[in-house]
Amino acid sequence: MSASGKGLLGLWLYRTGEGWALKEAPPRAQPPVSVSTCSSGVGVMPDHLGKDLNSVVFSLKNQVGGLARALQVFQDLDVNVLHIESRASSRRDSEFEILVDVQCDESRMSRLVAALRREVAAINLAHFEGGAALPPPTPLSAAASFDFGEMPWFPRKISDLDDAQRVLMYGSELDADHPGFKDPVYRKRREQFSDIANSYKYGQPIPRVQYTPEEIKTWGTVFRELRKLYVKHACQEYLENWPQLVKYCGYREDNIPQLEDVNRFLKCKTGFQLRPVAGYLSPRDFLSGLAFRVFHCTQYIRHSSDPFYTPEPDCCHELLGHMPLLANPSFAQFSQEIGLASLGASDNDIDKLATLYFFTVEFGMCKQDGQLRVYGAGLLSSVAELRHAVSAAHKTKRFDPDVTCREECIITAFQNAYYYTDSFEEAKDKMRTFAGRIQRPFGVRYNPYTQSVEVLSNAEKIAALVSELRGDLCIVSNALRKIHEQDETVDVASLTSMLHKGIELDPSAASAAPPGDQGCSSAAASAPSSQPDSPNPQ
Repeated sequence: MSASGKGLLGLWLYRTGEGWALKEAPPRAQPPVSVSTCSSGVGVMPDHLGKDLNSVVFSLKNQVGGLARALQVFQDLDVNVLHIESRASSRRDSEFEILVDVQCDESRMSRLVAALRREVAAINLAHFEGGAALPPPTPLSAAASFDFGEMPWFPRKISDLDDAQRVLMYGSELDADHPGFKDPVYRKRREQFSDIANSYKYGQPIPRVQYTPEEIKTWGTVFRELRKLYVKHACQEYLENWPQLVKYCGYREDNIPQLEDVNRFLKCKTGFQLRPVAGYLSPRDFLSGLAFRVFHCTQYIRHSSDPFYTPEPDCCHELLGHMPLLANPSFAQFSQEIGLASLGASDNDIDKLATLYFFTVEFGMCKQDGQLRVYGAGLLSSVAELRHAVSAAHKTKRFDPDVTCREECIITAFQNAYYYTDSFEEAKDKMRTFAGRIQRPFGVRYNPYTQSVEVLSNAEKIAALVSELRGDLCIVSNALRKIHEQDETVDVASLTSMLHKGIELDPSAASAAPPGDQGCSSAAASAPSSQPDSPNPQ
């Protein structure tokens, strides 16, 4: 990596024990510069650059992309970088310390250092006193993508999903026991689907596929048999969305829906988007997609020799199993929350989350009208296992994340157990509790306006989020007041209790808030309750 190629102002920077010492070097000519990794460095900046010359030092974990993310701060503030040096830290083997010479005035330098301190441990050398120690990383710093030890990289923007496409199984390569392994025509067809998925980039329309008569026949066979079972066994949320998929996406026995049509439909319904994939993704990459409301979806279909069996997800599984429920707001939120919980999680926690996803989104059941109904896509796309699951009462257990996460996931045979809850909301509440125990030194939140994940790593970021939420609460408060004015039977207390459920707040905090900083609190308080003296009905 090379820097701007401009001259440098000489700064002698060297260690004295655990600290840094700084001296000015005499001006001298210097060739075009590049990033160096020497133990000490000298550079000179020509006089025509003026006095707005500063330097900053920060520490980084030794991992891919750490420096690029730190330097993004300089670009965002339009600060000209003149020279960069790196050296190994004498305090920690896993860290490097970076010296950056910049050209900017004091005002912008202050903003730069403040911004860097939110991302890394930073020090402004213009205010440096010889021998001072480099400050340690802040406890909740976002340094190097929060790699406190070996924290995994995770996508921050929806376009970053282009770099999270690790296919673990199948794709264009089939195992010897795959039904299509000995069929050269099928294998060639799978290569075409893999090429589509591997060349796809965020923002592109999903390529349309001209399915063959044999593929459509296989689809029709599966479609026809499953439709007979849905009315009796599928959950109500699934059945409610089916007519719309028929109307807007071409769900028919003689037609395989195009992913692009379903993608547009889902985006209007719940904000979910589809992305073509070549085969089994790694659990981490698949779950990270859900955090952005992106569902990785296959376009190929199972081999025609056995329409009711597939060792891998195919378009029958995706389109018949997943899509109707991804069009349901509550289920879409449930899926996204599992994805958000996975960002930055350890490999062990990823395994647990993937297992919980498997036994809920893929094989989950819930009670409706006193009967167990199916919402798991793995069941809703398998004629044999759907019939087995609804008749195997001895295998049905109540969903408990701490227990379910240790269950074995079986791919090529029926599951040893199936888990149910009384509702989607119960499943979401239990998953939220489980996710809250995942060891991460930060929280995450999806911003739908920028389609990015915001890392809530310090009080300033959380305060900004609270400020934004207060605006939404003002809207809710005013709407409740107006509704109650027109209909006094509306149970405002029950509605407002939903805002407090699951949120632990210090009651004294609100009373300690300074006057004039109450926002919509007066409006919220003025919203009358139909049960002012009764406890929370829930």
